Amino acid sequence: MKYKILSLLVVVFVLSACGGGYSSMEPEIMYNKSAPLERVGADAFSGSGDSLSEVAYYEQDLSTQESHTRMVIKNASLSIVVEEPGITMDSITKLAAEMGGFVVSSNLYQIHIDGGVEVPQANITIRVPAEKLDQALTEIKSGAGEILNETVSGQDVTQEYTDLGSRLRNLENAEEQLQEIMDQAWETEDVLTVYNRLVEVQEQIELIKGQMQYYEQSADLSAISVNIQANEAVQPLKIGNWQPVGVAKRALQALINTLEVIANMLIWIGLYILPVVLILFFPVRWIWRWIKRLNSSRKEKNAQKKAQKEESK
Repeated sequence: MKYKILSLLVVVFVLSACGGGYSSMEPEIMYNKSAPLERVGADAFSGSGDSLSEVAYYEQDLSTQESHTRMVIKNASLSIVVEEPGITMDSITKLAAEMGGFVVSSNLYQIHIDGGVEVPQANITIRVPAEKLDQALTEIKSGAGEILNETVSGQDVTQEYTDLGSRLRNLENAEEQLQEIMDQAWETEDVLTVYNRLVEVQEQIELIKGQMQYYEQSADLSAISVNIQANEAVQPLKIGNWQPVGVAKRALQALINTLEVIANMLIWIGLYILPVVLILFFPVRWIWRWIKRLNSSRKEKNAQKKAQKEESK
């Protein structure tokens, strides 16, 4: 009896090891799913009271199932400019509640801009049903004076969730077999051995169930992080009707334009005008010297002829 129990423990240990090697999931991940995932993977063990007669493993065709059951993480982030960040933050809080979501975190604080002026700024993160993500983004943007940034990201985690389901079923089958072995064990040593192994398997089951429960509870929710800035924080410094920052920006732009023109001129001179001048300079110089020499020889001949005429007179 003792050797039979030990042999059964070895088989159960191998089965549970196949299901216990799960990978940890990041706790901050949240995702949504388009449809509930069906259970796939290991199915029931079959066995008699004295021995494990058969281990049946059944796995569905994932290529067909994945086309209908996708689990996708969706997150969005916005950076907006409004008149009153505090009021906007309250509006977003109310929006999340109306859509069946909730606020993850919110923060309203003061920042200092040029001139030592304090202006409010806020950050808020909410979660709303995935099917209302686009609607929530539209409503948040509709109340903004300016949208500085918008990002929407998605990540498919179908395979990770399916793997957890398969490992859970392996462990649950191992737990069932360990319970049967305990019912057959009489000696204290055997009972303790089976009990210790049963506790280990149950701990692994609870860990995987916790991860799967996290996925399931978060599956229908998407995260939206909003950075809310006041108009004063992004508007230029203004003194009366004078905006020195704007003048400085225009002066800097004019300087850049002037330097650009000068740089373009130097490039044209160095790469086009100068080579063309050099190419034309030497032939023109040679022709000029030839014409000058020709004119000099003509003048000399005319002078000689004139001198000969005077001598003949």
